[in-house]
Amino acid sequence: MSLHLPDKWVWDFWFVRQGEYTHIFYLQAPRQLKDPEIRHWNASIGHARSLDLYDWEIMPDALLPSKEEKEWDSKATWTGSVIRHDGKWFMFYTGISKADAGLNQRIGLAQSADLTHWEKYAGNPLIPIDKNRYEVLDKQIWYEETWRDPWVFEWENEFHALITARVPYGEPRSRGVAAHAVSKDLFHWKVEEPLTDGGEFAYLEVPQVARIGANWYLFFSVEKSRFSQQRSGREGIRAQTGTHYFIGESPLGPFRLLTDDFLCGDEQGTFYSGKVIKNNRGDWVFLACRQYDQNSEYIGEISDPMPIETQADGRLVIKNMNLEDVVHEG
Repeated sequence: MSLHLPDKWVWDFWFVRQGEYTHIFYLQAPRQLKDPEIRHWNASIGHARSLDLYDWEIMPDALLPSKEEKEWDSKATWTGSVIRHDGKWFMFYTGISKADAGLNQRIGLAQSADLTHWEKYAGNPLIPIDKNRYEVLDKQIWYEETWRDPWVFEWENEFHALITARVPYGEPRSRGVAAHAVSKDLFHWKVEEPLTDGGEFAYLEVPQVARIGANWYLFFSVEKSRFSQQRSGREGIRAQTGTHYFIGESPLGPFRLLTDDFLCGDEQGTFYSGKVIKNNRGDWVFLACRQYDQNSEYIGEISDPMPIETQADGRLVIKNMNLEDVVHEG
């Protein structure tokens, strides 16, 4: 069964394993809003867990926007990731504030001993944007300041964060990159150069790094309207919305696009914000937000897992993809 909530839309999500359970954290907003386009401005972070990635037990909500209007995350709490360190769980997440109409995106931290009860860090926000390396708010160029979706992982005795960001040069729809920040302790961060080049997309949303077989992959999602002029004008490019990937030699790259074909994408954007995880058999599977049905009505649920197959040249494909197998009409 897909992760479907009768009273809430569900979209971006991230995983963490604890014992026999896989915990999933996800963005949610009330269906009573009626208009799914405004869900982003009303998002909080929900929580569920599963033994098999099919049947989900809904847990108490993880994080809500702060009540004080001046707070950095008073308008909505957005996508992040969870990592364990020194016996605690650390959730890095995105926040937007009512004080600036949600135009500036910031990154903060919450901590937990049990993945259920979370306390926001008093020193939030963390990982401030570096205006010398990344684009800051300029509404003549772009409609928001892009600094969101932190994916945090440990590699070679350091912590690394991948962040959805834009470089301050190039045509507006070509500036999307995976920003990079480094930390020794998860509290103090140094922002560095991006791990990907611009030129293809306006942004790389909900990044995730994973090693599948001999290769490292950097997954991201993007809409067809966010293709650069360079990409749109290239022969053979299809207008796709969905999840794509880079391939690299390590979780820090160097990364390159192996193919122009998305891992999971179509013109409508049926699935979006996908992520990969190993199932109980140790096989890699792909889950994504199911956005639209055949009538282009917004659904807002998380799919069942779809098996991934690695080709000889490193390309990834979803095996035997059948919409009826991975969606639930709840």
